[in-house]
Amino acid sequence: MALFGTDGVRGLANRDLTAELALDLAVAAAHILGEAGAFKGHRPRAIVGQDSRASGEFLEAAVIAGLASAGVDVYRVGILPTPAIAHLVAESGADLGVMISASHNPMPDNGIKFFSKGGGKLDDQLEQAIEARLGEKWERPTGRDVGRVINDESASERYLYHLLSSLTTNLKGLKVVVDCANGASSDVAPTSYHRAGAKVFSINNSPDGWNINENCGSTHMESLIAKVKEIGADLGIAHDGDADRCLAVDAKGNVIDGDFIMAILATHLKVPAVVGTVMSNLGFIKAMGAAGIKVEKTAVGDRYVLENMLANNHVLGGEQSGHIIMRNHANTGDGVLTALHLMQVMVETGKSLEELASIMSRFPQVLINVKDVDKSKLDSSAKIGDAVKSAAAKLGDKGRVLLRASGTEALVRVMVEAETEKEAEEIASQLAEIVRLELK
Repeated sequence: MALFGTDGVRGLANRDLTAELALDLAVAAAHILGEAGAFKGHRPRAIVGQDSRASGEFLEAAVIAGLASAGVDVYRVGILPTPAIAHLVAESGADLGVMISASHNPMPDNGIKFFSKGGGKLDDQLEQAIEARLGEKWERPTGRDVGRVINDESASERYLYHLLSSLTTNLKGLKVVVDCANGASSDVAPTSYHRAGAKVFSINNSPDGWNINENCGSTHMESLIAKVKEIGADLGIAHDGDADRCLAVDAKGNVIDGDFIMAILATHLKVPAVVGTVMSNLGFIKAMGAAGIKVEKTAVGDRYVLENMLANNHVLGGEQSGHIIMRNHANTGDGVLTALHLMQVMVETGKSLEELASIMSRFPQVLINVKDVDKSKLDSSAKIGDAVKSAAAKLGDKGRVLLRASGTEALVRVMVEAETEKEAEEIASQLAEIVRLELK
């Protein structure tokens, strides 16, 4: 199985993702990027950051050691969101960036994401090349050629400046609750919303190394919903552990997912097209069609969304999960940036979040993960293909069926959207059983 997934290397910290592996990955990345010409003619520089997991401390030390031993000067920025690392790489002209985070995963997991010069994620070919070079023998630099390690104390303020300078409207008058998931946004999210003019109430913003994503953040929104209702806030914002996601809650406690947020931003910005994924809700696609906005769909993963945006010069794209890319301001999903611009739309239109979200109606969506099957046979099974065609015909334009093999696990995901939850559940269950029998 490939080491790199759709968003870097991820696994159980100190079991799957060890200090030794982190060091080797950093060395291999320095070698591959150097050979690709990224360091040509100058002393290479890297930005290294992390989320608030305890395991990030030893993994950060290993990554820094690997890079410095390979002759790369390392600028250590501490706990910051993943999109902050991408921005700082681009802003500073650094040659690469490394973010140590497992995003929304539970605390025991961790991960390593690499960014190339300019702040973009590495393409598949570079990741494969890095993996192929792990553990190789190499000529080590000595003396003045080894890398130095610099603590970059100004990184957080520079990122905050970037976020706030993207706004054109003061957010005064808005009352917002932000759930920081005890993660990387625990300082910058409340600070940015406050400086933008909003009245801010923060929850789950006291990371201790162990409590990241623990019953909080974008995957556990119950406490945010309760707090918004309790204090009569205009909205709530939920981030995940590394703050590349943003989900919202309106004043009544209704969850506003990434599809709703994209619909609101797309119509306000009057973009001609928006990039979603195969998991984008049918309600979003229909709403965009009604607004005269084209929807282009990619594979799941914000890296694929960005690839399409760059290839076709689109400025807005994202996922239902809350990864929203606003390419006029960032080249990766940025949850804090997204929240700021969502609130700006509220102020500029004078509408509540509930009113803005009424632009689309979400089709009930049922997702079943069929585990322990031979996913490689999915596309060749005539019986499964016939069942999918039959279900799609039954739903017509009032529903949708999608079957896809997981990129990292031995399972097939069965997704069905329909006008009612009951119909979606019935069709999804029938298809899941067929998949289970055919691919066992």
